[in-house]
Amino acid sequence: MNELSHAHPTPPADAIVDISSDPARLDIGFIHHALATQTYWAKDIPRVTLMRAIAHSLCFGAYATQVEGGAARQVGFARVITDRATFAYLADVFVDPSMRGLGIGKRLCENVLAHPALQGLRRFLLATTDAAGLYARYGFEPLDPVNKMMQIHRPDIYTRQQDAP
Repeated sequence: MNELSHAHPTPPADAIVDISSDPARLDIGFIHHALATQTYWAKDIPRVTLMRAIAHSLCFGAYATQVEGGAARQVGFARVITDRATFAYLADVFVDPSMRGLGIGKRLCENVLAHPALQGLRRFLLATTDAAGLYARYGFEPLDPVNKMMQIHRPDIYTRQQDAP
């Protein structure tokens, strides 16, 4: 779990991409850097908070290699919070900017939805401001017009934690 893994050179567009839910393969340095600096929903997330979230979630990584059997580097991530019986929430989905447009996000979604632990769920939720079209392909749709969902939302929680004495 190399802290500087986000600095690896970009694999070519024809790289072999593998999707895995093996937690041992996750590159925490890459994931933390991407979420804390490249997303609007987890900006400045503390590493310890991310590690706790990963430990209590079903996580998926996308890994690119240039040749079969070569060294892989993580290029994507998705996390599912679930009881594995009735409910799941898809979170923290991202693909390295240098690898976007190659279908990796689609493959992540397909692998998440096909995972044996996520079959037969009554409800599968997610929130997005910029990828509704992608998720609609997999059956996700906006919630009822009558808003039954409620929330406590603290969008600046990580920034406030950094500012605390």
